[in-house]
Amino acid sequence: MPEEFVLEELTEISPHDLESLSRLLVDVVADGAAVGFLPPITPDEAATYWQSVLAPDAILWVARWQGEIVGSIQLHLATKANGTHRAEIAKLMVHPTARRKGIAQHLMAAAESRARSEARTLLILDTRAGDPSNTLYRSLGYTEAGQIPHYARSADGTLHTTVLYYKSFPSD
Repeated sequence: MPEEFVLEELTEISPHDLESLSRLLVDVVADGAAVGFLPPITPDEAATYWQSVLAPDAILWVARWQGEIVGSIQLHLATKANGTHRAEIAKLMVHPTARRKGIAQHLMAAAESRARSEARTLLILDTRAGDPSNTLYRSLGYTEAGQIPHYARSADGTLHTTVLYYKSFPSD
């Protein structure tokens, strides 16, 4: 990652970070990212989402460039008794102007490292079929577990397939 980018785990969201995260979400959704929202979303809708993210079982990292957040990722730790060995990667997003700089790989590495330190030996995630993210996840060693057709709706009403991936780590 170029030196001007800094990764940081957020344990609280300051007003400046809330504004920056909201812009990130609005911009990636407007650019067509499949992160659970349909365009257009307002900054207020985005802020409401970000205000609900942090929890004991949800860890958030951001990538900053010149003080602004240009990427984020979440790690959701399973809390059910039969699932404390697993976690889910969620909402990996990189601003359209900051893509192809290695930010997504560094965010994924941070989430994977934390998962391992939390004794999580199985990571899961899903992404829209056909999106560039599929290439990223496969390049990072994720295995396709299957696909679910008609999983998510796009702004034009089209139903898209989602691809489920997993990655296992040896237990230490």
